[in-house]
Amino acid sequence: MAKLSIRDLDLKNKTVFMRVDFNVPLEPGTLKITSDKRIKASLPSIQYALEHGAAVILASHLGRPKGKPVAEMSLAPVAVRLRELLPGVRVEMATDCVGVARPAPGEVLLLENLRFHPEEEKNAPEFAKHLAEGVDVYVNDAFGSAHRAHASTVGITRFVPVAAAGLLMDKELEYLTKATKNPEHPCIAILGGAKVSDKIEVIQNLLKFADRLLIGGAMAYTFVAAKGEPTGNSLVEADKIDLAKQLLTEFGNKILLPADHVVAGEFKAGAEHEVVATIPAGKMALDIGPETVEEFSIVIRGAKTIIWNGPMGVFEKPPFDEGTVAIAKAVANSGAVSVVGGGDSEKAIQSAGVADKISHISTGGGASLEFLSGIELPGVAALTEL
Repeated sequence: MAKLSIRDLDLKNKTVFMRVDFNVPLEPGTLKITSDKRIKASLPSIQYALEHGAAVILASHLGRPKGKPVAEMSLAPVAVRLRELLPGVRVEMATDCVGVARPAPGEVLLLENLRFHPEEEKNAPEFAKHLAEGVDVYVNDAFGSAHRAHASTVGITRFVPVAAAGLLMDKELEYLTKATKNPEHPCIAILGGAKVSDKIEVIQNLLKFADRLLIGGAMAYTFVAAKGEPTGNSLVEADKIDLAKQLLTEFGNKILLPADHVVAGEFKAGAEHEVVATIPAGKMALDIGPETVEEFSIVIRGAKTIIWNGPMGVFEKPPFDEGTVAIAKAVANSGAVSVVGGGDSEKAIQSAGVADKISHISTGGGASLEFLSGIELPGVAALTEL
């Protein structure tokens, strides 16, 4: 069901509680923000609310403080950056996330780390009720936390008159829904990463509607083993071989596995390596080979919709990043509607210099994986329906 958007609301003189994802990386010791990407991602929603006359309360977690205040996980550095990004706007920082004064219209109040209270992750009703005090409108713009049923993502919606999606959340839902519920065909999915077990539900759900599933990364070698082919010292999940056999039997015409492999004798950057069609004993596959890049690229070039999650090799250890970067370029040049998961896939897109050619790069790793698995996200389900 379609959800109410911040665009559908009258915000003038309303107090808006906006759940954002300001879980930014901080430099140890200095507590300097090393990437403000997540702050900038929610700026459009914050500015929209301010421009429409709202008082804005911003709430987020940062790190895993385990239900107690931790100085190194304070959102204070975020408040400093927000003041720089919102010139002319009064931005205050609260000492807590409950029991604090509300801002006036046109002002912003950043609450302290939600996870300083254990009740946040427990979705405790009384804590959620305190968060909602004096709030007219709830807006969730934190897609990266939408798969968590916490007080600030689910519980609070029971104590506010209306709960809507922010602009970033809107965009995430638009592209992920388009790619999975009503894709233009041919629709292909590209999956990588370490383990089949991490993405079983994703694989099974994608195979329901994708025309082809291209599998790379270490997870491919469980499937290679399922075909009875040698895998050397490559990562194989022995307890998932039967599942891989079952999927290959049922969907073998859809699944495309690596035709060649970049192998090495040890797992380290710059290791001596070679390209092989069959993995020899004592060697491990650390990237897809050039023939696989070409085979995958041919399928990618013919696609109208592309969903990609996970690298094709040990992306963080050059030269075993080459296959992933090549696939990133192929996706970018395909002309298809392309939806890319976060994490290493996003890093590959950035490294290849093609981020501007991707339709949508998701901001939520775990949330996007669950969405691709066909699971309804609690933080989305809690929003008011149109």
